[in-house]
Formats: sequence, structure tokens, C-alpha cells
Amino acid sequence: MLYCIPMSNTAQSPNPDTRIPIPESRYPNPDTRIPMIITIDGPAGAGKSTVARALAERLGFRFLDTGAMYRAVALAGIRQNVDWDRPEELVELTGKFDIRVIGPKVFLNGEEVTEAIRTSEVTVATRYAADNPQVREQLVALQRAAAGSDDIVTEGRDQGTVAFPNAQCKFFLTADPKERARRRLRDLQSQGESVTLEEVLSAQECRDREDSARQFGPLVPAADAIEVCTDGMTFDEVVDRLEMIAD
Repeated sequence: MLYCIPMSNTAQSPNPDTRIPIPESRYPNPDTRIPMIITIDGPAGAGKSTVARALAERLGFRFLDTGAMYRAVALAGIRQNVDWDRPEELVELTGKFDIRVIGPKVFLNGEEVTEAIRTSEVTVATRYAADNPQVREQLVALQRAAAGSDDIVTEGRDQGTVAFPNAQCKFFLTADPKERARRRLRDLQSQGESVTLEEVLSAQECRDREDSARQFGPLVPAADAIEVCTDGMTFDEVVDRLEMIAD
């Protein structure tokens, strides 16, 4: 089971009915409006998660971090010592574990794992979840259910092609491979991991190949997606551009 819930300063426990209010000026008739879905896809290190979260905050939308879901499944697999050569074990595990995304935090069976899912070990194992068609089918169904009737910004690899093919606004973020690797290196170093740029770049190249060759939900831009290369752009400039297009 998965919930995707915005953070609240007053609520201390998950409440799946919590909703971020939509500005009245955007939808003058809330009873007849169609919820807006903005998808942001792209390779690892392109800045999808941080940009999507900021864009959602600016628009007053809910943010859906789908990458965190796959990482949570991978973490559960590591902890349960699943046999990665037996994909059916991970499929069964996915259906049993309770994954919740509450604002920027991720919970696995009630335990916050926001930092735990960002380690190199989990990154390596995430491909077993991402490459498993039955796991992806389960998570895509959860993503659609989590969106509900809300306006959302969702990021991942296949949001505009598989999860939400009818989304009103689709982006595909890209960046130079070395720049993406440098961003990932900074993230890992901030978590206290000792790794070189060459190691990160090598792992990234391998992941790009696997993501693009995946049979179910491959990493490809949707036909109607707007491609945005973030090279040479500041974080705020990227968010500004996406906001201008989406608005």
C-alpha cells in the first residue's frame, strides 16, 4: 500500500485524506475542473526530483516521487535478503510492504527511510525493482491511485509514457553525463560515502543503458514531451522555465 501525502505542521501521523489546497484563481469552478498532471522524466542526475519538488511547491500542487518508491522496494529486498536471481521474490515482497511518501519523507512499514534509500548499495539494487515488469506494474498502479483527483507534479523514468500518458504537461530533463555524475557525487559525499567521480560516471553509464533498454517502461521521452537541457542553468532558472511553460 502506498500513500503520497504533503507534510503538515499540525499533523503528526499520516493522513491519506490530506490535500494541498489549489489556488482559487487557477480553477474558478473546482467542481468541474480536470486535475492537472505534470510529468518530469529523465535520466539519473538530471535533477528531476529537486526540480519537480520545487515546481510543485510553486504551483501549489502535490509532488509524487516515484523514484523513491523503487528505491524503497530495493531497500526492502536488501533487508529481506531476497535472491535477486529469483524476481518473483521481489514481486511478492512489493505487495506485502507498506510504502508511504509523506512530503519529502519516505516510510517503509512505518520506518522513515528517506536517507537509507539514497545509499550506493540501494542505488545498485534499485535496477532489480525497476527492471521487474510485475514490480513496475504494481508501482504504476499505486502511482495512479496516489494521484487521485489532485493536481500533481510527478517525476521518474516513464511518467509521461506509461504512468500518466494523458498528462497535460510533460517534460524530459537532460544534462551532460559528467555534470549529472558530479551532482550525484555531491549527493553521495554529503551522505558520508567515499566514492570517486569515475566510479559514479561508470555506474551512471551502466544505469543509462539498462534504463533505455528496459522492455517495460524504458527511459524514452514521450512524443509530446518538452525536452529541457539543464546544462549551464541554475536550479532557479530550470524551475522558472518549467513554471512558465506549465502555467
